Amino acid sequence: MLFQQLESIDPEYINKIAERAIHPPKSESDDHKPRLEQLPESVTTSTIDSEQEKLDKWFKSGLELISENKVAVVLMAGGQGTRLGSSAPKGCYDIGLPSKKSLFQLQAERIWRLQYLASKTYGKDAVVVPWYIMTSGPTRKPTQQFFEEHKYFGLDRNNVIFFEQGVLPCINMDGKILLETMARVAVAPDGNGGLYSALISNGVVQDMEQRGIQHIHAYCVDNCLVRVADPIFIGFSAEKDVDIATKVVRKRNAKESVGLILQKNGKPDVVEYSEIDNETAEAKDAKDSSLLKFRAANIVNHYYSFRFLQSIPNWAHRLPHHVAKKKIPSIPIDSKAGEQIKPDKPNGIKLEQFVFDCFPFLTMDKFACMEVKREDEFSPLKNAPGTGEDDPGTSRKDIMEQGRRFLVAAGATVTSEGEESGVEVSPRISYGGEGLEFLRGREIKAPAVIEKEE
Repeated sequence: MLFQQLESIDPEYINKIAERAIHPPKSESDDHKPRLEQLPESVTTSTIDSEQEKLDKWFKSGLELISENKVAVVLMAGGQGTRLGSSAPKGCYDIGLPSKKSLFQLQAERIWRLQYLASKTYGKDAVVVPWYIMTSGPTRKPTQQFFEEHKYFGLDRNNVIFFEQGVLPCINMDGKILLETMARVAVAPDGNGGLYSALISNGVVQDMEQRGIQHIHAYCVDNCLVRVADPIFIGFSAEKDVDIATKVVRKRNAKESVGLILQKNGKPDVVEYSEIDNETAEAKDAKDSSLLKFRAANIVNHYYSFRFLQSIPNWAHRLPHHVAKKKIPSIPIDSKAGEQIKPDKPNGIKLEQFVFDCFPFLTMDKFACMEVKREDEFSPLKNAPGTGEDDPGTSRKDIMEQGRRFLVAAGATVTSEGEESGVEVSPRISYGGEGLEFLRGREIKAPAVIEKEE
């Protein structure tokens, strides 16, 4: 077992990337403060301020690309629900909706609805949005089992493709590889930036090529509001002919700890909250002093052109690795008995890549950014129940409140007697508020579930 595992590890490579991560090479620009600027207006748009006509045009062109089977979706689903008190994959989590739907089911039903809409709108028979799901070692089997048990939530199983992200050995603070047991090296997933090499090594890019895919939407599993394969986003990105586009939401306030998408030394980039000083965080927009200058919060929601994914082998080796200091159960190197020690403070390093580290490889004309409404598109599930922020309760509430807005916009009246004022609208009957005309003039008592026309 250990021998087999060691055969797949290249110590020279591990030493090289560990050295680069622990002691990053100083570039000339390190001596100067990086030049941070807003993204140029030419590469940005906002669905908050855009005219409806523009949004409708992008929606139409995006839906047409979907009807031509040119759009695919990549889901990053390697995480377990550990913080949520669950060892199951995060996508299996039930956030407490009246329907008891999991995150995976909500996302699957949005894909189903888009296939239906595209087929109906453009008179096409077999519309397919293939769904490529990246798991990690521990989540692969339970994720596949979950999909089997739920009959792939109504999707054709041939168009749901599972693949696994890579792992890297964990190392101690001196750069030595750690043993988890006497027969096994301690390993950890290689971060969401491991997506790129996994797309190549698992044959995903080749599969996309055979299917004629041109446009790819990639996102994280924990966002219950994610608009999977959003036709507006696809239409916008395709029209601009970019290689990467990203969705952002407005940063809530200067102190919110989110990464920001901006221009760093003339290139598109993400700067982490910890890398920004107070003055930069609090700077106001020159055109509108009610807004922060740097407000484009990264929500890991990206568009890729197929040609860019094809080019991964040309640049994947340039992606840096980052140090994450963690508590890693391991056997001390000098241990005679071979007993595993569970540390109470960080004792080692997991090496991770970030999905946005390739942004600076692009010229600005091949990058675009779309600002969207937080309440419509971003509600991450990060914390244990009862935390009050980014937890199952806020996820549930955000979906129910969005449903209420959908109904009111369709001309229904929503009444509630208790605290619960939301409505759950099944993605199978409405992707983004469309198709609810049958409720015009009706009174709906919240909490309610709208599953089908009746």
